[in-house]
Amino acid sequence: MASALDDDEILNDDYYSLLNVRREATQEELKAAYRRLCMLYHPDKHRDPELKRQAEQLFNLVHEAYQVLRDPQARAIYDIYGKRGLDVDGWEVVERRRTPAEIREEYERLQKEREERRLQQRTNPKGTISVGIDATDLFDQYEEDYEDVAGGGVPHVEINRMHISQSIEAPLTTKDTAVLSGSLSTHNGNGGGTINLALRRVTSASGWGEVEIGAGDTQGPLLGMKIFRNVTSRFFVTAQCGLQFSSRGVRPGVTTVLARHLDKNTMGYVQWRWGIQSSMNTSVVRDTKSSHFTFAMQLGIPHTFAMVSYQYKFQDDDQTKIKGSVKSGFFGTVLEYGAERKISRHSVLGATVSVGVPQGVSLKIKLNRASQTYFFPIHLTDQLLPSAVFYATVGPLVFYLAIQQLIIRPYVRAQKEQDLEKQQESSASNIARKKQEAESAVLLMQESVRRIIETEESRMGLIILNAWYGKFVTDNSRKHERAKVIDVTVPLQCLVKDSKLILTEATKSGLPGFYDPCVGEEKSLKVLYQFRGVMHQVLSGDAEALRIPKQSHRIDADT
Repeated sequence: MASALDDDEILNDDYYSLLNVRREATQEELKAAYRRLCMLYHPDKHRDPELKRQAEQLFNLVHEAYQVLRDPQARAIYDIYGKRGLDVDGWEVVERRRTPAEIREEYERLQKEREERRLQQRTNPKGTISVGIDATDLFDQYEEDYEDVAGGGVPHVEINRMHISQSIEAPLTTKDTAVLSGSLSTHNGNGGGTINLALRRVTSASGWGEVEIGAGDTQGPLLGMKIFRNVTSRFFVTAQCGLQFSSRGVRPGVTTVLARHLDKNTMGYVQWRWGIQSSMNTSVVRDTKSSHFTFAMQLGIPHTFAMVSYQYKFQDDDQTKIKGSVKSGFFGTVLEYGAERKISRHSVLGATVSVGVPQGVSLKIKLNRASQTYFFPIHLTDQLLPSAVFYATVGPLVFYLAIQQLIIRPYVRAQKEQDLEKQQESSASNIARKKQEAESAVLLMQESVRRIIETEESRMGLIILNAWYGKFVTDNSRKHERAKVIDVTVPLQCLVKDSKLILTEATKSGLPGFYDPCVGEEKSLKVLYQFRGVMHQVLSGDAEALRIPKQSHRIDADT
C-alpha cells in the first residue's frame, strides 16, 4: 500500500460511496456509517504492525470523508464542486463561522479570479465553408448533336460559387467581448469580401448590447447596433439597427424580434424588418426531446411565403434525425426532406434533397465538425426529373452506408480504444494504489466477516456466496473480449447488517474493499447469495442502487 495518500491521487474519491450513504443522508445516517467503518478500521484493534499501518491509512481516509460530509459548509461546496473545490487557491481565507451562502459566494469569487486569469487565452472560433456545385449537365444534356462537340460525351460538373467565413471571440473582461469576423465570396468569377468588428457588453443578468463596424469591397462601410433584453422570464426582445454606406448613399435598416415562451417547449416569434428587404414574419417553434416543429409566415418585399417543417429525433447514441419541410410563396414551392446523424464525437453529417418549382432538384450535404461547418449544395437539374430525385435520395444513402462500414466505424472504434488506453495509462498509478488499498481493507475485514457469517448462519439469514465486480462479457459477438472482474465477496458480506445489504445509487468502485478493474469501461456487480437456505442471484449496474434479499432474485429449482 502507498505510504502516503497524495491529494492529487484522491481527488476523484467519492465520499458518499466510501461511507455507502445516500447523497441526501442525514447526520444520523452519516454517523452510523462512520462508526461502522471505525470499528472495522480502527488501528487499536490490530496488533500486527503491517495491519495496524494499513488500518491507520484507511481510518484516516474514512475520517476525512466524514469530517467533510458532517460539516454543512464543506458539504455544500463538495456537493457542487467536488473535492477539488475544497482545495481551491485562496480557500484558506474562508472563515469556518460563515454561512453556506457566504462560503459559496466567496468560493465563486475565487473561481472568478482564476477564470479571469485564463480569459485572455480563450477564443471561440467558428467557421463556414460553402462550395456550390453545378451538376445540371448530368441530367439536362442536349440530345441533338451533343456528342459532336469537343468533350461533349462527358458531363460537365463545375464549382460555380464559394463562400468562406470565419469568426473569433476575444474576451476582454468577464463582461466585455470583442468578436472579429470576415468572409469571402465568389460566384461565377465575381467575388468580394467583408470584415467586421463587434464589441459586446453584458449589461446585466437579463441583457447585453453590441456595437458593430464593418467594411467590404462590394457593400461599403457598415455601422450597426444590437440590443438583447429579457423583459420577463418568459418574454425577451431583440432590436438591431444599422447604416449601410455605399455609392448610392446611406441605406438604414431596423430589425426587431419579440419572443415569448408559450409553454415549456414552445416559443412564439414576431419579427419586423424595415429598410433593406422589408418584411414582417411570425413563427411558432416547438422543440421536444423527440421532435422539432416550426410554422412560419412572412409578408415582405421581395419574398412572401408560408413554411412548415418537422423533425423527428431518434433516441439513439448517434442522435439520428429525419426532417421534412414545405415552403410556398411568390417565388414558387419547395419541398425538402433529409436526415442527419452523428458520425463521431465531434462530427455530424447531414443530407437534404430539395425539390421545387421553378428551382428544380438539388442535393445539400452538410458536415459539422466541432465549431466548423462545411456545406456543399449540388444543383442537379432545373426541371422536375424523377431520375434526379431518385439519385439524389438513394445516392447519398448508399454512399453513407459504404463509408460508415469502411471508414467511420473502424475510425471511431480505433479512437475509443486509443482514448481508453490513454485513460488507463494516466490512472494506472492511482488504480494500483486503490488496488492495494482494497486488498488491505479485505484483510482488515476478515475477523468482522467471520462474526457476521456466524450470526447470519444462526438465523438462516443472508450469506454472500460469491460476488464479482467489473466488466462481464455475455454477448456472443464479443467473445474475443476478456472479462475484467474482481472478487468482492468479503467486502459485500462485511456490509450485511440484520440480514440486509443496501448499496446506494453511486459507483461501487468507491466502496470499502472495491476498486475499478477496468477504467473507462462499463461495469456491473454480480452477486450469488443464500437467504433462508434458498439460492438467489442478481446482476446490478455500476451506479444502480441495490437492496437484497429480494424475491425477484430467487433462483428456481428448474434453473
